[in-house]
Amino acid sequence: MTRRPSSRLGGYAALSALGLLAALVLGRPEPVALAVPFALWLAIGLALAREPRISVTAELERERALEGDEVACELRVRAETVGERFELLLALPPGLESPPGANPLALEPERGREEIHRVSVGCARWGAYELGEVFARTRDPLGLYTWEVHVESTAKLRVYPTPEVLLRLLSPRENQAFSGNDVARAKGDGIEFADVRPFAPGDRMARINWRASARRDGLVVNELHPERNTDVVLFLDSFAEARGDEHGTLDLALRATATLAERYLSRRDRVGLVGFGGILSWLTPGGGLVQLYRILDTLLATDVVVSYAHKNLDIVPRGTLPPKALVIAVTPLLDERAVGALLELRARRFDVSVIEVSPTAFVTPGSEPSDELAHRLWLLRREALRYRFTSAGVPVGEWRDGEPLARPLEEVAAFRRYARHSRA
Repeated sequence: MTRRPSSRLGGYAALSALGLLAALVLGRPEPVALAVPFALWLAIGLALAREPRISVTAELERERALEGDEVACELRVRAETVGERFELLLALPPGLESPPGANPLALEPERGREEIHRVSVGCARWGAYELGEVFARTRDPLGLYTWEVHVESTAKLRVYPTPEVLLRLLSPRENQAFSGNDVARAKGDGIEFADVRPFAPGDRMARINWRASARRDGLVVNELHPERNTDVVLFLDSFAEARGDEHGTLDLALRATATLAERYLSRRDRVGLVGFGGILSWLTPGGGLVQLYRILDTLLATDVVVSYAHKNLDIVPRGTLPPKALVIAVTPLLDERAVGALLELRARRFDVSVIEVSPTAFVTPGSEPSDELAHRLWLLRREALRYRFTSAGVPVGEWRDGEPLARPLEEVAAFRRYARHSRA
């Protein structure tokens, strides 16, 4: 506990010293009489000042939240002895905020009784946070001393990106052999109608299409599409970002990646993650709620780390990219290393799609003609880069800030539906 003299103590001491000095200089007793009350008040305050005994703890009502949510923080205060006023401040890290007037708190706790006070914590930005220190401040009855208590809070809060609304997801060209919710292109046992064919020995009677058989000379049976699952690998590019005042391309990329992971896992697909940037991170494909939290926790630790090292797919563990996997890349296409890795994936016969988090909204041209020309050349270079991907058979959907994520996904789905399959 830290004890600090208040300005009132300094004022009383200065007045007392000034009165005694004036009596000595002037040789008169009247200044002493004026200084005696202040000196007496100072002596009484110093004699009565006792160090208070205060304990403060902070607890969050939950450990996980979404951007824009508010989480209640309970401050448990127990004061054995207090002064005339008690103030409590919860220091929040950048990204968390409290409503105006709610923090700090002015309290009058009862001695010897534990009190609970709630402070609303707003989640302004995604991230993994540790609540800062809790500051408790009180004064002695005469206001001569101020005591401060600093308590380190151990409460942790994980704020996940807000998911986007999606109408449908991308379907892979090839499914896995395990059951799931995605309708496979192959024919087999399932519930989705595929075609009819003549009856053959060994076919089950339940598969006979009696209405179609009545219009033909022989029996015909229904062929069905089986329901299979998909291996989806989310490729997150964190080499570089374009950033504005409040958010940037990395925030949008994390929101898109979290949304895709949640939606694919909800339909029993296996989802993996490759964080390709200054720091490489990966998760092998898996399913279930545990895998979702693994992916989200990995995303919270993702940041743009400057690195000049040459990186390619050789540093990615082999089991992270299983055969027949659908690779969805979320990237601003600002670093040539990420571009080269995606084109190499396509050359290895992987099913690759790109969601381009457009940085154009965060880059404004300068006022000089040369700046405007450089900006136009940069935009043309990005168009050439998209053509480079589409020529290799990789669809690119541009996602601009303020638009729904469903728009670039529909653009990619249309390319995959109508474009001719090309060889890389």
